[in-house]
Amino acid sequence: MRFPMALVSAAVAAALSTVPVAHAKTFKWSSQGEISTWDIHSQNNALQNGIHANVYESLVYYDSRTFKVEPVLATGWREVSPTQVRFTLRQGVKFHDGSAFTADDAVFSLTRAMARTSNYGPFVQGIDKVVKVDDQTIDIFTKSANPVLLRQLTELRIMSRAWAEKNRSVEPKDLKGTDENFAHRNAMGTDPYTLESWQPDVRMVFKRNPNWWGQMEGNVTEIVYTPIKSASTRVAALLSGEVDMVLDPSPQDLPRLRSAAPLKVIDGLENRTLFLGMDQFRDELVGSSVKGKNPLKDVRVRRALYQAIDVNALTRNILRGLGKPTGTLVAPQVAGWSEAVAQRLPYDVEAAKKSMADAGYADGFEVDFACPNNRYINDEAICQAVTAMWARIGVKAKLRTMPQVTYFPLIQRSEASIYLLGWGVPTFDALYSLQSLVRSVGTGGDGNYNVGRYRNERMDYLVDRIKGETDAPVRARMLTEALQLSGDTVSHIPLYDQVIPWAMKKNVELVHRADNRVDMRTVKVQ
Repeated sequence: MRFPMALVSAAVAAALSTVPVAHAKTFKWSSQGEISTWDIHSQNNALQNGIHANVYESLVYYDSRTFKVEPVLATGWREVSPTQVRFTLRQGVKFHDGSAFTADDAVFSLTRAMARTSNYGPFVQGIDKVVKVDDQTIDIFTKSANPVLLRQLTELRIMSRAWAEKNRSVEPKDLKGTDENFAHRNAMGTDPYTLESWQPDVRMVFKRNPNWWGQMEGNVTEIVYTPIKSASTRVAALLSGEVDMVLDPSPQDLPRLRSAAPLKVIDGLENRTLFLGMDQFRDELVGSSVKGKNPLKDVRVRRALYQAIDVNALTRNILRGLGKPTGTLVAPQVAGWSEAVAQRLPYDVEAAKKSMADAGYADGFEVDFACPNNRYINDEAICQAVTAMWARIGVKAKLRTMPQVTYFPLIQRSEASIYLLGWGVPTFDALYSLQSLVRSVGTGGDGNYNVGRYRNERMDYLVDRIKGETDAPVRARMLTEALQLSGDTVSHIPLYDQVIPWAMKKNVELVHRADNRVDMRTVKVQ
């Protein structure tokens, strides 16, 4: 199957716009997390990407109701050849400083996303170069046919070239280091909102951009985002009216919130899977009681850790139903998923003990275990429960928990022997997960979150084939094989697909998205 490109008319672009609501409102919302940077190509994190989308636009984006790709800063595209796609850019678009958006900005931004310090490798995978045709046209050249290019472009936001050059922000901030660029704390895009202020761990304020090129169905002219780590404090803020919405209410508070007269809760299955990763590259684990070797390199040990986890108890008692157990790395909405690959290994403590003994660790061992405490639903409690489950087979996990702004750089430096990670799939295609999580570390986004350094030659071959395979049935078979191989070799320990409830006042109308992203273009406050 050839890459499904077609010229998109301005009439289709107009689907983004509806008559604006007359009465403007402030929308105050909260979640437990904070973003780590305003540099749009630095840290690839779902909460952060969604917040960045208030200020920065991409060439294309998802319709929040259908998840079909829609035109934004590009109004049309067509395939010149299997490896060349021509994009027509929207005219009359202004950055927040009043300067015009042109092809120079698009070329600069897409190329910037390909930089060494960028964490957006999975979204630029397969792109060879981006070339300006004229002020309103660019060509994207790919290394081979790329059937998911449009979906990749939904997360590649556009920055002003002149602004970046003026403010020493040509290269993305290296989140593994301490140096800052101007774009780390400042933002200037083309979106419906401008960033007015950011006080890390306190609040962010956005104002409606009166010069935005489009129109919205929503009526929000000011957004106030407040990160609140404590679940009880977030709920209290919602009940008191201090905030209009909580993105991540705790499972134990949901019955009260669902029955509260002024509130409503809407929920659905997220396209995010929670799993445990393991250091499979060091010859000796840091801080482990095992000296001279790494027990996590042994598939029998990894399988034992897997089978010692009662995931049904986790989803029932800690998540209270806000998780669906799974045996694979992607959720059901993602191309490549199947019921067969999602089958879990059975929970079996005795089988786990036998695997440990067969591997030579009948008495267990000590191991480092890192976990975020403000990123996923009850993440710290999940890790505490897993630690107790592993103790039954003699594995003494030394748990350390920390905020996500510290946690993600730590695991990206491969400083955790075992770690918890949740992985959403913005492209809704398993290649995004496979390339990031199980492909050997390389260039162009290969293995950018394979921080345990899992390596399998067959896996590398499959991922590289999938990148350019345009025959749909063949590609589907390879996606399934790769996911099955991940399960068979226990590359990771899959846990569950997260269910996401949003709690809000009844006077708030919005669209609940499977990627847990609030599309401010749809929000109405009555």
